Amino acid sequence: MAESIRLPPQPDVCELCRRAAALTRHHLIPRALHDKPYVQKRFDRIERITATLWVCRPCHNQIHRLFSEKELALTFNTREALLADERLRTFVDWLAGKPAGFTPRH
Repeated sequence: MAESIRLPPQPDVCELCRRAAALTRHHLIPRALHDKPYVQKRFDRIERITATLWVCRPCHNQIHRLFSEKELALTFNTREALLADERLRTFVDWLAGKPAGFTPRH
């Protein structure tokens, strides 16, 4: 029997900027790296699949602008670690004050 994996439920607001917006699922351990030995050594299968955040598109885009997939998997694999980066924290703080429908130009 296949094991049932429960993903975190979708919240009402972005888990980074806390704005009410359409949300996307960000995999804290990028899916493209799940089969890499250095990732499999650090995270079990369930953790690789379920470690996610619900974020708005601007926050999601900024995460992937700032960090490589390897950096995401090895260093920035929690909400706290992401927000500890001054560049992302500055962006999230700035975005938090914008209206729900606001999309930054990059």
